[in-house]
Amino acid sequence: MASTSDIRKGLCIRYSNDIYKITEFMHVKPGKGPAFVRTKLKSVTTGKVIDNTFSAGHKIEEIRVETHSFQFLYNDGEGYHFMNTSTYDQIVLQESVLDAPDLLKEEEIVKIQINTEDDSPLSVDMPQYVILEVTATEPGLKGNTATNASKPATVETGALVNVPLFINEGDLIRIDTEKGAYQERIKK
Repeated sequence: MASTSDIRKGLCIRYSNDIYKITEFMHVKPGKGPAFVRTKLKSVTTGKVIDNTFSAGHKIEEIRVETHSFQFLYNDGEGYHFMNTSTYDQIVLQESVLDAPDLLKEEEIVKIQINTEDDSPLSVDMPQYVILEVTATEPGLKGNTATNASKPATVETGALVNVPLFINEGDLIRIDTEKGAYQERIKK
């Protein structure tokens, strides 16, 4: 059994007869009253996100997980196919398990957390940044870099990302997978 002091991002816990992954947390110590931990939990079975507050010292049931590297192979409409990079075993995951399926490119290496009790996949951790090519956007304007104006752009995976006005089709851009936001243009 773990306590609230062990809470960290990515921790999988058993709560309300389901398994949840902690996506955000914040320790709060008010001036008056006891400390508590405010969390955002994502169900690994349904994908539903809930907010929950644990009082300081509250016991939580931690799920033992193993993390393995998997390579994304393809999406056939029924699920996302991944291959273990060390054993070459393949698994199929539903879209609800993935945090950012629209930013997942074929051959991308991800970390998958697997429950050690029943060998079921719990969650997929994307790399912090992905580099994708812009396939469709309005033409860029030369010298228009002073303002923070943006325009929508479609990347090679089909995701829609807001980018600065100077980005053109064919440019490579770095995208933050947690926020789904443009970071920078990559020189070829």
